[in-house]
Amino acid sequence: MNLWHVSEQGGIERFEPRLPPSPDSGLAEPVVWAIAESHLGNYLVPRDCPRVCLRAGPRTTPEDRQRFLGASAVESIVCIEADWLERVARAALWLYRLPDDSFRCVDAGAGYHVSATAVQSVEVHCVAAPIETMRRHRVELRCMEELTAYAARVAASTLTYSLIRMRNAQLKR
Repeated sequence: MNLWHVSEQGGIERFEPRLPPSPDSGLAEPVVWAIAESHLGNYLVPRDCPRVCLRAGPRTTPEDRQRFLGASAVESIVCIEADWLERVARAALWLYRLPDDSFRCVDAGAGYHVSATAVQSVEVHCVAAPIETMRRHRVELRCMEELTAYAARVAASTLTYSLIRMRNAQLKR
């Protein structure tokens, strides 16, 4: 399995465990975070960009599939606020592939893995065109004026989803 860490910072040589930034993680010990390659598209945006990431899961109803995914043939959809589109398009991101031997999965639906020990990357790539890279990973990028109400609808659905950096989302006007 390929595990990745995405950063706006190049040249990271060693990833040290850190305390989780949110108590919602359910983890109290310092860890190194990684994302499964299947969920990499959720992170091909600047770190602080609020986003709603969704995909059909094993429990997704045909109604929710149609309502949220429509006829889309992609693996997943990442929804951002329209105000973030230019920043996403201009972002330079670094993808660090991490060795998977010390990692454990903490959320399969979100693709989250953690390691309690420091790790060094085994491969590094610079992504200069995040939107094109998303497309190559079969991820559809959708822009909307407001995410908060949409996030609530997605959370009430049968989809598999992640709500990331929503504290940075604009409040409904």
